[in-house]
Amino acid sequence: MEKLMRNFFLFLSKNKVLTKLAKKYGLRFGAARFVAGVDIDHAATKIKEINEKGYVVTIDHLGEFIDNEKEARESVEECIHAIEVIDEQKLDSQVSLKLTSMGLDVSEELVMKNMRDILDAGKKHGVTVTIDMEDHERHRKTMDIFKELKKEYENLGTVLQAYLYESEDDLDELNEFNPYLRLVKGAYKEAPEVAYPVKKDVDDNYKKIIKKNLLNGNYTAIATHDEVIIDYVKELEEELSLSREQFEFQMLFGIRKDLQKKLMDEGYKMRVYVPYGNDWYGYNMRRLAERPANVLFVLKGVFKK
Repeated sequence: MEKLMRNFFLFLSKNKVLTKLAKKYGLRFGAARFVAGVDIDHAATKIKEINEKGYVVTIDHLGEFIDNEKEARESVEECIHAIEVIDEQKLDSQVSLKLTSMGLDVSEELVMKNMRDILDAGKKHGVTVTIDMEDHERHRKTMDIFKELKKEYENLGTVLQAYLYESEDDLDELNEFNPYLRLVKGAYKEAPEVAYPVKKDVDDNYKKIIKKNLLNGNYTAIATHDEVIIDYVKELEEELSLSREQFEFQMLFGIRKDLQKKLMDEGYKMRVYVPYGNDWYGYNMRRLAERPANVLFVLKGVFKK
C-alpha cells in the first residue's frame, strides 16, 4: 500500500494542470505545513524564528515546469532578492535552487548567465548557494553545470541522490573540487535501469556514499529523517574521529521537529530546509510520496475550519 501511495503522489507531482490550479489557489490543503509562505517576507519571519531556536536554514523559492526565459528571469530576481534579504536581516541561511527554475530546459546559455548572476550576489553578500538535484533526465546537465561554475565560485554546493546507481561515481568525479555536498536518498520516480528500486539497496548505497564523502574530507550535509541513517552517521563520527565541523544534518521544514531538536540539543549542526512561494504543488506531492503518513496532516488541513 505504501509503495502504491508513493507512486500515486509522484504521478500527481508532475501534473501541470494541478500545478497551475495550486498556484491560483495558494497555500491550501495542508501545504502550509511544509511551505513557509508565498514570498520571502513571510519566509524571513519564519527563518528568524527558526534561527532564534538555534537552527540554521536553507531556503528554496519553489518552481516547477519553467520553460520560458521570462519566468526563469523572474526566478533569478527572486533568488537575488532573497539573498539580499538574508544579508539585510542577518539571517543564518543559505539558498537552494533548481536549475529548471533558472532556465535549464530553455537553453544552457540562459541557465549559465542566470546562475552567474545569482552566485555573484551570493558572493557579494556571503551567502552559499546549493543546486538541488532533479530527476535523472537532468542529472548529467546538472553535474556538468556545477563543475563549470565551481571553477569560478567557492560559494556553491550541489546534491547527490543515493538511489541512483551512478552516485558513487559522481563522488569520484566531484572530489577534485573539494565540494560541499548534500546527500539525500532521492524523491523522484525513476526507472530501475538508472535507480535502485528496493529501499534496502538505496539505504545501503546512502551509507556508502556518506562514508566515502566524509573519508574524502569533503563537507557533508546528511539530509534525512531516517533515524537508522542518523545513528549510522553518529557511529561514523566515533569510528573516524570526525570533527562536527565537517558535517551537518538537514531536515525539511515541518517534518520531525522532535528529531531536529534532539540533534541540535546533542550539539550537532541542524539545518532546516525552508521552501516558500506559490508554486508549492510539486514539492508538496513529493513530500507526501516520501512519507505517506503525512497525508493525515494534509487531510486535517483540508477539513480544519
